[in-house]
Amino acid sequence: MIRQFSQILLISLEKHIFINNLKYSTSALPRFSSEKYSIKRKNFGSLHDADLNYFRSLLSADRVITEESDVLPFNIDWIKNCRGQSKVVLKPKTTEEVSQILSYCNSKKLAVCPQGGNTGLVGGSVPVFDEIILHLGLMNKIISLDEISGALVCEAGCILENLDNHVREHNLIMPLDLGAKGSCHIGGNISTNAGGLRLLRYGNLHGSVLGIEAVKADGTIIDCLRTLKKDNTGYHLKHLFIGSEGTLGVVTKVAVHCPALPKAVTLGFFGVNCFENVLELYKSAKSSLGEILSAFEMADNGAISSTVENLKLSNPLGDFPFYVLIESSGSDEGHDNEKLNRFLTKEMETGHIIDGTVTSEPAKMRNIWNIRESIAGAGLVDGYVFKYDVSIPLQNYYDIVLLLRKRLGNKATRVYGYGHVGDGNIHINVTTPEYTKEVYEMLEPYIFEEVAKVRGSISAEHGVGFRKPQFIHYSKDETALHLMHGLKHFMDPNGILNPYKVLPD
Repeated sequence: MIRQFSQILLISLEKHIFINNLKYSTSALPRFSSEKYSIKRKNFGSLHDADLNYFRSLLSADRVITEESDVLPFNIDWIKNCRGQSKVVLKPKTTEEVSQILSYCNSKKLAVCPQGGNTGLVGGSVPVFDEIILHLGLMNKIISLDEISGALVCEAGCILENLDNHVREHNLIMPLDLGAKGSCHIGGNISTNAGGLRLLRYGNLHGSVLGIEAVKADGTIIDCLRTLKKDNTGYHLKHLFIGSEGTLGVVTKVAVHCPALPKAVTLGFFGVNCFENVLELYKSAKSSLGEILSAFEMADNGAISSTVENLKLSNPLGDFPFYVLIESSGSDEGHDNEKLNRFLTKEMETGHIIDGTVTSEPAKMRNIWNIRESIAGAGLVDGYVFKYDVSIPLQNYYDIVLLLRKRLGNKATRVYGYGHVGDGNIHINVTTPEYTKEVYEMLEPYIFEEVAKVRGSISAEHGVGFRKPQFIHYSKDETALHLMHGLKHFMDPNGILNPYKVLPD
């Protein structure tokens, strides 16, 4: 039966859990990406003392990081998969400084790797060889907020959670919510077209981003920083930078539309017996909850068991094959509760929901969300995690997990799936004691071939990064790739911006 949420015994709150996950991810050094994946360095210039002296004259010495131990964390992605060999991290504070850095690097053919919070999962935010790391963390000013229109203007280095806290003080909400919100930067979110937990309600960033300021490889500042909902004048250039992962330009400022903060939010966590019932529950939720449905998340037993066993979190429900998390957000608590109660009563009677818990208390909702958001980091405790982020038609949504379990057998510690059912986006994790080439070759390109068979996408929200350029043809045909290459050559003829990423050679 559905019951009101009882106290969940968690050992830590959301921020503490994410920090612990990060700690697990940096406990050992991965191999250099170039060696691990047999990549050859392109014909870029090499960094010399004269270059460092120029950067110091431009930024001041304390914003030019060269000590090997200080540079190391910027060279490694947080899931311990990729590791670069950069010798320097530059920390600009203004768009003008970014412009001068890129202009200089372009003239010297020095490759550059733009980096934000470095929470990406496909190696797009760390160098492969000795690219100069351009870290935007000091560009973290909130420039303006229009409380009437909801238009927020800020610099690219602002942390997502800080932005959300700021706009909530003005009864607004950021349209994007991620498990890594305490560390990720809005510029990185936009550069990767991050999806997140509430895309079902607020759509993706192509719809939420009102304007962008970005710097091209030659240092040219592109000013598309407008706050209008409608601006139908010529080509929509901002969309070139959304999802381009820093390969066409470096995003320096953004304007984002922030919707109104919901007055009534309710969260339900339910146990479900089979995936077919998950789909029936989603179909019913769309019909019964309509405009107040803001999130519909699924996790299988393996995903939840990973958080329970590896991070010592308590599951408020019993043991079920699948779990569903449903969030409603509206403006009238009485109206919303009435709709929710009718929905729950119906689904309990049909047997789509076997057990569950519902709460409207903020602290208890955060604790439930922690269970879902901690899945990404929990697998790291097993040793090594092969992570995949794909979009699949809902009728085929969970099939790939079953195929992988059968294919890998006892070569994997765990194979599990979780994700955003409303978007067709499933995250697949395969954990092993350590990275092995045998498992890698059993997974790739097999998983992408299976996704292509049902006309899915090999990357739903994490981007292509360093990990997937050689597989992008499974989702984009030759004509599309030819146009992408043409845009890249036009915007960055020397190829200095985030090389080895997104597009295959």
